[in-house]
Amino acid sequence: MRVIGTDKIFEFIRKHPDSDEWLKSWLAEARHGKWQRPSDIKERYKSASILDDNRVIFNVKGNKYRMEIQVAYKNQIVHIRQLGTHAEYNRWS
Repeated sequence: MRVIGTDKIFEFIRKHPDSDEWLKSWLAEARHGKWQRPSDIKERYKSASILDDNRVIFNVKGNKYRMEIQVAYKNQIVHIRQLGTHAEYNRWS
């Protein structure tokens, strides 16, 4: 997959260093992934929430943080939309 918005990950890691290992691991997996449908993501990330418009919410670092992505499955592109704490996530909706 081609991942767009990786700058958001590295900016988030600077603010929340404890998320470093999880986010970098996810990024490596996403880049090597070949997700064709939401179930491909759900198979690997059981706690991921699949939303409308091909959006997915991940529980980062044992559900301490949240990350929202949008996937263009046909084009093999992942767009990192937002990362935040639970309080920030509640304001996204």
